[in-house]
Amino acid sequence: MADDVWTVGRLLTWTTDWLGTKGADSPRLDAEVLLAHVRGCPRIALYTAFDTPVADAERARFRELVKRRGEGEPVAYLVGSREFFSLALTVTPDVLIPRPETEGLVVRALDLLKDTAAPRVIDVGTGSGAIAVTLAKHLPRATVVATDISAPAITVARANAERHGVADRVAFVEADLLDDPQAAGPWDVIVSNPPYVRDDEYPALPRDVRDHEPKGALVAGPTGVEIVARLAGQATERLAPGGWLLVEIGPSTAAAAEASLAAHDALEPGPTLKDMAGLPRIVQARRR
Repeated sequence: MADDVWTVGRLLTWTTDWLGTKGADSPRLDAEVLLAHVRGCPRIALYTAFDTPVADAERARFRELVKRRGEGEPVAYLVGSREFFSLALTVTPDVLIPRPETEGLVVRALDLLKDTAAPRVIDVGTGSGAIAVTLAKHLPRATVVATDISAPAITVARANAERHGVADRVAFVEADLLDDPQAAGPWDVIVSNPPYVRDDEYPALPRDVRDHEPKGALVAGPTGVEIVARLAGQATERLAPGGWLLVEIGPSTAAAAEASLAAHDALEPGPTLKDMAGLPRIVQARRR
């Protein structure tokens, strides 16, 4: 094939090399996701189309997305979607991009609720709705409420609930943590992936995170556990007896987060759970 013909395989090879020079963590994956998005096909379909020429119009769209990725814009925002717990979720710059570490919250909540006939669950700081929508999908008899202080985030979360057929079973509430009558409970599980980055950690975050994801959903304050501490205090009044509080935290603030839960006599702390990398990721406590 002539050297001036841009095939799927040639585009992927060139783009992978170029994104690598721009510091992308996973340049080949980024190239594949962007090209599959432009071509409107599953990523795996690219592997049977390496020798297929790419039309000029598709190549122009792909080139623009690659340029933006090279400037640090996250792939999930470029394609408008991210997979979480095998669900494709709509994401926009108004919400954090769901991460694999957060799936641990879902796994733990499902384990705790597996024998509860009609569980009551609230997702605090829902963002894209990843946790709330996933729990509603896997707990068809659950009452699920999701709160967020951001109205644009609530809009995204509600769209994801509609996308996955659970909009009639998840109530979305614009509120600061549990400061709303609809968040009063009592809850069998309160689950949250709140802001937990310290002020001094923020400048060192990866460029695509620091420059593109919403700062208000990342940074908690000087200690990184300001939100965790507030939520723990509210949970003492809103958990059902025996109910659980599950909170994702950053490894650097694990000890402070554990202390925030242990400070409340009404809460009995459980062991902090680690993520796939062996780092402390989820603090938990049970209402006595």
